Amino acid sequence: MNIRNFRLSTKICTGILSIFLYVTLSITAAFCFPPTALALDYNKEILINTDFSGRDLSDSSFTKANLKQSNFSKSNLRGVSFFAANLESVDFTGADLSNTTLDSARLIKANLTNAILEGAFAASSQFEGAIIDGADFTDVLLRNDEQKKLCQIAKGTNPTTKRDTRETLMCP
Repeated sequence: MNIRNFRLSTKICTGILSIFLYVTLSITAAFCFPPTALALDYNKEILINTDFSGRDLSDSSFTKANLKQSNFSKSNLRGVSFFAANLESVDFTGADLSNTTLDSARLIKANLTNAILEGAFAASSQFEGAIIDGADFTDVLLRNDEQKKLCQIAKGTNPTTKRDTRETLMCP
């Protein structure tokens, strides 16, 4: 009987220890790893004058959304789709727009001061009246006519990437 009791108590202790270890690891995993950004779908939404400043919206989609006069300053917009979106008078000051899709977007009078657009696709975008002081256009795909217009107003150096705006646009 002593051997049975010993085996039973060993199994109980092992079970309790296993549960304790599982709970401890679960709590550690829940609190030690930062939550990842949740990609959101704002396609075809009317979001005029909306404040998205300072948010992590990476990989979200704003395809064909009306975002006129909205604020995305200092936001993480990596990989976001703004395909055919109305971005008129939108504030992108200090935003990270790396690898975004801006194709067919209207960036008329948009403020891109110190924004990072590295690797963005903006082949059919319109930038009339945009402010691009200190913006980083490294590897951005633009139409030649838009690139020439942007070169006429390009100035400054991006404070994050330390790249000159004119150089990133490959201005003559």
